[in-house]
Amino acid sequence: MEKTITLFTAYNQSSYPLIGHGKRNAQVLKEAFANIDDSLNGDMYGSGKVIEQFQDRMAKLLGKEAAVFFPSGTMAQQIALRLWSDEKGSKKIAYHPLSHLEIHEEDGLKELHHLEPILLADESRPVLLRDLQALSEGVSAVLLELPQREIGGQLPEYEELEAMSAYCRQRGIKLHLDGARLFEVLPYYGKSAEEVCALFDSVYISVYKGIGGIAGAVLAGERGFIQQSKVWKRRHGGDLISLYPYIVAADYYMEQRLPLMAQYYRDAVELAGYYRTCGVLRVRPEVPVSNMFHVHSDLQKTQLEAAFIRVAQETGIGLCSTIREHKAGGVYFEVSIGDRYADVPKTKLEEAFRVLNEALKDEGSESRE
Repeated sequence: MEKTITLFTAYNQSSYPLIGHGKRNAQVLKEAFANIDDSLNGDMYGSGKVIEQFQDRMAKLLGKEAAVFFPSGTMAQQIALRLWSDEKGSKKIAYHPLSHLEIHEEDGLKELHHLEPILLADESRPVLLRDLQALSEGVSAVLLELPQREIGGQLPEYEELEAMSAYCRQRGIKLHLDGARLFEVLPYYGKSAEEVCALFDSVYISVYKGIGGIAGAVLAGERGFIQQSKVWKRRHGGDLISLYPYIVAADYYMEQRLPLMAQYYRDAVELAGYYRTCGVLRVRPEVPVSNMFHVHSDLQKTQLEAAFIRVAQETGIGLCSTIREHKAGGVYFEVSIGDRYADVPKTKLEEAFRVLNEALKDEGSESRE
């Protein structure tokens, strides 16, 4: 009896998997260290040339006085909000209901720092100025995520972002940027990292998501703020004896991929156009504003998986590896464009969507019978 193949397996066995940069295996570290001299000295408990020079470069890139490298963004952001809370003397902070801090961190912000989140906007759109204006109680800080990952990478328009920044500054509210994917939104905004970060009092970036490093994060802001964050980093156990493997990889892949962010964005817009030709699929946002978007459908999960498995087996194109059920109904999957997309011949991509449309029609017909 033939064993049924899973979507995850079909995707990983395909000749052209479309998502991301590639497998996160030992090759990532080997490539980053290929040209590193054996005499490189590692950092020790947050000090040393390799970490200090990297932090200085990150501060300059983001237009801030200082920056510090953290082993995780979870640690960096909780500490940033704790510092702003202590400075303002208020435990209340505000962010989107689908913020990473709210849904992926086991209430760390509440349990470790006793902060009291106020949820802004609703789950279908990003935070806007009117949401800040509707706050009925004072908050110490507002966190904005650019782009808002859990809703397909949606963004407020830049003028809206400027208005929110001005509103917070007029009222003494600290504005923190969850910029895990900051560099991916710069092509849409037509701005530099420094210009966007100038609207915020503190900034976090990831060095492994779109950049493709091993792990780690950077927190940037005024010098005094960063000095305090280093104290909390030590308290959280974030001063590992050495972080240089993460830093070397981050430095290497930033140099490789920051110049490609505009191409990733254009590729996402192109791929979303292919998905819009499929009548039973909906792209969110309809036209991407970064290198990522979500695709939704009312088909059953098993039906959509079967369609994508067929595409992978017949054309060699892996469109996605995981399909999730949405709590509001239907199913969806995430598309995030990186290096892999450029390797796919356009004729193969067109063939894949021709087969996908046929497969979706067949699955739809079966569900009506």
